[in-house]
Amino acid sequence: MTKYFGLTLCLRDDPEKIAAYKEAHLRVWPEVTARLREVGVHEMRIFLRDRRMFMYIETDDTFEPARDFARINEDPKSDEWNRWMADLQERAPEANPDEWWAQMEQVFDMSWPQHRA
Repeated sequence: MTKYFGLTLCLRDDPEKIAAYKEAHLRVWPEVTARLREVGVHEMRIFLRDRRMFMYIETDDTFEPARDFARINEDPKSDEWNRWMADLQERAPEANPDEWWAQMEQVFDMSWPQHRA
């Protein structure tokens, strides 16, 4: 079974930081993607509009965001990457105090039984 998550975050209002973020994601360190897979992330896509980002992830059915996102940083290289990225990012205004990426509510899926042809 697969779980799906949508999360949102903002980049800092600085064209150089936005450019640095985009450039970094063209060459994500292999240790970072390996660690994501180790904690149960199968797919990840990040979309950007102006400063607002949307991240879509597919995970295994045991993945729990609060627990497993924290586990990513147990790997020193992933921790280094995430500290670098945090310098380029800021919480979305609607994020809870304990969230960095704010989890979004899924309100539609074309594969839900009522939407199948």
